[in-house]
Amino acid sequence: MMQFRIYPDLLYLLPVNTHNTKDLTDIMACHPEIRFVSFVGIDLAGNDTDEKIPISEFLDNLHGYLNGHVVQTDGSSVVLPGIATLNDGRVDFEPDKDVVWFVDYNYEHPDPSSGKPVGTLRVPSFLVHNGEKVCSRSILKRCADRFSSSLMSILHDYPRLCDDLGISFDEIARIEMIVATELEFWVSSPDEQINTQLLTISESLKEQYWKRTKGVVRTALEQVVMLLELYGFEPEMAHKEVGGVKAHLTGKGEFHNIMEQLEVDWHYANALQSGDYELMARIFIKEIFRLHGLDVSFSAKPLHGVAGSGEHTHVNAVAYLKDGRKANLFNPSDARKDFLGIIGWGALMGFMKHYPLINPFISVTTDAFNRLQPGFEAPTHPVVSLGKDIDTPSRNRTVLVGLIRNSDSMIQTRFEIRSPNPHTNTYLCLAATYQSMLEGIEYAVRSGRSAQDLESEFCKPYGAEGEYLEKDRLYRSEEDIFVRYSADERDKLFGVPPSTVYDSLRSLLKDDYLIPVLCAGDVFSDGLIASYTHAMLNRWQTELSERIIPDNLEMIRKIVSMHNSSNTYDESLWKEIDKLRNRLAKDTAEYVSIFKEIRLAIDAKNLRELSRLQQLMSSLQNELLTLYSEYCQNQI
Repeated sequence: MMQFRIYPDLLYLLPVNTHNTKDLTDIMACHPEIRFVSFVGIDLAGNDTDEKIPISEFLDNLHGYLNGHVVQTDGSSVVLPGIATLNDGRVDFEPDKDVVWFVDYNYEHPDPSSGKPVGTLRVPSFLVHNGEKVCSRSILKRCADRFSSSLMSILHDYPRLCDDLGISFDEIARIEMIVATELEFWVSSPDEQINTQLLTISESLKEQYWKRTKGVVRTALEQVVMLLELYGFEPEMAHKEVGGVKAHLTGKGEFHNIMEQLEVDWHYANALQSGDYELMARIFIKEIFRLHGLDVSFSAKPLHGVAGSGEHTHVNAVAYLKDGRKANLFNPSDARKDFLGIIGWGALMGFMKHYPLINPFISVTTDAFNRLQPGFEAPTHPVVSLGKDIDTPSRNRTVLVGLIRNSDSMIQTRFEIRSPNPHTNTYLCLAATYQSMLEGIEYAVRSGRSAQDLESEFCKPYGAEGEYLEKDRLYRSEEDIFVRYSADERDKLFGVPPSTVYDSLRSLLKDDYLIPVLCAGDVFSDGLIASYTHAMLNRWQTELSERIIPDNLEMIRKIVSMHNSSNTYDESLWKEIDKLRNRLAKDTAEYVSIFKEIRLAIDAKNLRELSRLQQLMSSLQNELLTLYSEYCQNQI
C-alpha cells in the first residue's frame, strides 16, 4: 500500500491574477510535472467533468482558451435532460477566470523527469449550450451578480440602511454572498463489517465525539488539513464527529475494524469559490484516505440507525469597503437590542417563506431523506432558532436554521442551514437560497417597516396574521422540537415536510406562482428548472429500482430463522418477521409484493403512487429490522 506524503514545493493553486497568457506560460515552464489540463463543469445533478488535455496543447492555444475558444463535449456526458438532446447535443466549456484554479496530483504516478507526482490543472468552467450557460456554476454566478447589483441599488436608494450599518454608500467597493460549509464523512476499513448495534451504543454514550484520533486515521486527517492549507482553503479545524467505534489493535500495533465519522471545516469565501472549494475538498479527502487503505463515504445516511453526515452551510452578505474594512449586511444598528437589521430580517423571512423552493435543491435523494429523521441531530421541519434572548446565542440543534452571532466580532453574523448533506449540489442550493433571501430583503426594505416590526412578525404566534409570512405557521422555536412537540404538533406548527424526492420536487412541478422567485433576473429559467426536475425524478426512480430494492432484498435474505421450534415466544416473533419479509419481497397468489408494486409504479410513471409505496416500504423495513433485532437478542 502506498503511503501519502506532503510535497511542500509543488504548485497547488493559481490565483485569479495569474489567469493570463504571460503568467500561465511562465508558471507552466517552471512546473513541468503539470502534464495535463482539465476543464471542470458542473451539470445540474452536481457531477463534475474531468478530461486530460496535454499541457502542450493548452499552452499552444492559450490565447484562444482564455478568450472564447472552447472545448467541446457531448450531451450524453452531462446531466442536462431536455437541453442537450440527441439531435442537439454539443456542450462547450468556457473557463471561469474569476476563481482560483487548482492543480490535482496523481501521487501514484511520478513524473519521469522530476520524480514529482504528475499534476492536472483543473480549471473551473461553465457549460454552454447554443450560446447559453446552462450549468450549476453558471446559475450561481448569475445569482451572485444579481444579488450584488440589487443590494447596491437598495443601499443607494435607502441611505438609512447604510446609516444603520455605520457606513456610507460611497465607501462600498463591492457586495458579496459569503459562504462556508462543514463537511462530514465516514471513514472505514474496506471489506470489514461493523456491528451497527455497537455504533448505536457508542453514539449514545458519546464515546467518539471530538475524541482524539489514532493511528492511520490521525495521520490521514492531519495530512488533509496540511494539504488544504497548501491549497489556500485556510482550514479551521478537523475532528471526530458523533459516530464511530473503537478500532481494534493488532499485534503489529496497527488498527483495524475502523469505522469513524469525521468533520473538516475551512474558511469562508464568496459563494462560487466556496462551491469549488467543497468539490475539491471531497476529492482530496477521498484520495488521501484511499492512499492509506481507508474508504471514505460522503453519503448522507450510510448506515441505518446511526448518525448520518450533514454539511451545515453558513450564509451571509458582506459589503467590502474601499479602505479594506468589511460590513456585515445582516447586522442590526445596535447589537445589544436587536438580533438582526432590516436586511438580515428580510433575508431570513425570504428564506423561510420560500423554503419549499429551496429544499428541492438540498434534499433530493432517498439518502438525504433517510438522514432527516428525529433523534439524530438532523432537522425535520423548517423552523429557526435565534437564541433564547439577545445575550444568549442559539444552541438549538433540532431546528433547520440557527442564527450565529458573536458580539465581539459582528462580521460573523450569519445563518447556519442544517439540512444540506455532502451530496447536496451546493451551487444550486446557494442560488435558490440567495434568490429567496433577496426577495425577502426587497420586501423588508420597501415595506418601510423597522427591524423591530419585522422581528415581531417573524416571532408571531401560530395563527396570527402576517403581512409577509403565513398565518398558520410558527417560524421560531427555542425548544427541543422533538421533546416539546408531538409529531402531529410539529406538522401543524411548522408545516408537513416532504418525505420523498417526489414530495420535495412537487414544489417545482406544482406551485407555478412561486417559480418567479427563482427565475427573477434570469438566474434560473423554466427550461433549467424543468431539466433539473426531470433529472432528479429519473435518478430517484432508477435508484429505487436498481439500488435500494436490491439492497433491501439482500438484507431480507440474510434474515433467517435461528430458534428452536419449542420456544413459543420465538415462534410467534418469527411468524411476524416472516410475514413482513414476504409482504416486502415475495409475490403470492393473494398479493403482489411491495417491491413488485414499486417496479410496476415506475413502469406506469405513477409517481404519486410510487412515493406512497416507498414510504410504506421504509416503514415495513424499519419494523422488520426492529423485530429481527429483538429476535436475535433472544437467541442463546
